[in-house]
Amino acid sequence: MATQVQPTRDDFAAMLDDMFGGADSFEGRVVHGTVTAIENDMAVIDVGLKSEGRVPLREFAPAPGQKAELKVGDEVEVYVDRVENMHGEAMLSRDRARREAAWDKLEVEFAKSARVEGTIFGRVKGGFTVDLSGAVAFLPGSQVDIRPVRDVTPLMDIPQPFQILKMDRKRGNIVVSRRAVLEETRAEQRSGLIQSLHEGQIIDGVVKNITDYGAFVDLGGIDGLLHVTDLSYKRVNHPSEMINIGDTVKVQIIRINKDTQRISLGMKQLESDPWDGASAKYPIGAKLSGRVTNITEYGAFVELEPGIEGLVHVSEMSWTKKNVHPGKIVSTSQEVEVVVLEVDQDKRRISLGLKQAQNNPWEAFASAHPIGSTVEGEVKNATEFGLFIGLDNDVDGMVHMSDIAWGVSGEDALALHRKGETVQAIVLDIDPEKERISLGMKQLERGGPAAGGTTAAGDRLNKNAVVTVTVLEVRDAGLEVQQGDDGATGFIKRTDLGRDRDEQRPERFQVGQKFDAMVTGFDRSKKPTFSVKAMQIAEEKHAVAQYGSSDSGASLGDILGAALKAQNEKK
Repeated sequence: MATQVQPTRDDFAAMLDDMFGGADSFEGRVVHGTVTAIENDMAVIDVGLKSEGRVPLREFAPAPGQKAELKVGDEVEVYVDRVENMHGEAMLSRDRARREAAWDKLEVEFAKSARVEGTIFGRVKGGFTVDLSGAVAFLPGSQVDIRPVRDVTPLMDIPQPFQILKMDRKRGNIVVSRRAVLEETRAEQRSGLIQSLHEGQIIDGVVKNITDYGAFVDLGGIDGLLHVTDLSYKRVNHPSEMINIGDTVKVQIIRINKDTQRISLGMKQLESDPWDGASAKYPIGAKLSGRVTNITEYGAFVELEPGIEGLVHVSEMSWTKKNVHPGKIVSTSQEVEVVVLEVDQDKRRISLGLKQAQNNPWEAFASAHPIGSTVEGEVKNATEFGLFIGLDNDVDGMVHMSDIAWGVSGEDALALHRKGETVQAIVLDIDPEKERISLGMKQLERGGPAAGGTTAAGDRLNKNAVVTVTVLEVRDAGLEVQQGDDGATGFIKRTDLGRDRDEQRPERFQVGQKFDAMVTGFDRSKKPTFSVKAMQIAEEKHAVAQYGSSDSGASLGDILGAALKAQNEKK
């Protein structure tokens, strides 16, 4: 009987090589093993190598912090890190085996864009760590929820779904998102909810957020925008004037865009429209009271009743204040009286007039100052064609340059007056519709034509005219005289009483004495100035031109004598 030969250690190694391709091929692989003993929180596992390996019991726990339920004889999967260490033992790892298995599964799920289940178990810089059945992933803080979350404690250690955003097995890097799952779930819910809603539907919602332009209302899984203009028919400056965060409000769905999943809401649509019948309530010409709600560059808005506002254009705010900002005429919240000028119910517009509710100052002026009456005012402005005089009720009248003074050109007449000077004038014409008042100043002068009437041409005082004057007063500086008996008064300077020095003595004249003099001009008060001397010089020039010449040999006495004789013959 042949003797049975026992296999040697080398024979066993050869058998392993045949089975696994060599002991070195074990390293880096997940293999099955059997628990042969449990010693001091360590599990001794035989995986068919030359020696057994030891793995801490905690690596077999179902979850961190739990106790491992392991006994001798159990078959387990472990990862072979090294076939033999310095002590001749195999280096095995249960965590690494679980992690490798998890990576294999996660790669399949990542390729299908499927959700995976995990547990948030720790905090790191910029986010949190998530256990994905043995593989550790990174959850950025921005991917925790749809909105920023201050406290993540309630979410930790709870199995929940995640979406894998990125995987890199070589670097052992996995990035996941909880927010993506929530957004996808929310989109599904929103899509279903939108299908159940329709325009015109009245629904309750909760105010979630308030902005300057409106409020966002939660309709039970989907938000709708309640614009500030749809809160009320009356003017609302900010939504917080009517609603607060957390309020339950009843709204009507105005519009639904199913493509963008946007919903527009309204509250005022649940109220009666104040514009219904506005044309009948506010007839043209009606005088009403209102409150100024807003002031702009082009006018002011006046609230006639809650929900109805009219515009007072800047041109309809004041009879006399032109090119003035509306804020200088009215102020916000001021109660004013207005007149309805136009109503467009379809466009929801009402045009109002502020000045129409007040007396027309030109009509009031015409009643108080009829044509021909005398008025007094301050020179407000001088233009190239006349003077503007400030009158009662802030109206202006114009004195054309031809109506400033007699016998003076328009340019010279304008130079007689300055801005701020108080003057008198006669009312010549009033046109309330065109807002014009025509005045005359020269009509107040004695010797000129009166307002509304005329005198003979010879009675007018024109420059260089020779008139008869009557001495009113004798002064050292000259004579105060008057044209005729009731004409314009003026003054003759001492030096203008005659050509010779003896003739320039005022005392040789008496009050009431009459003599001829020439009008030489007008002073700033438009009084004429006279001169005997100028008249004499003019008469001499005329006589020389008519009866002699500079080389005729005739004396001045001969020439004047001939002129006087001719004059007497004409008489």
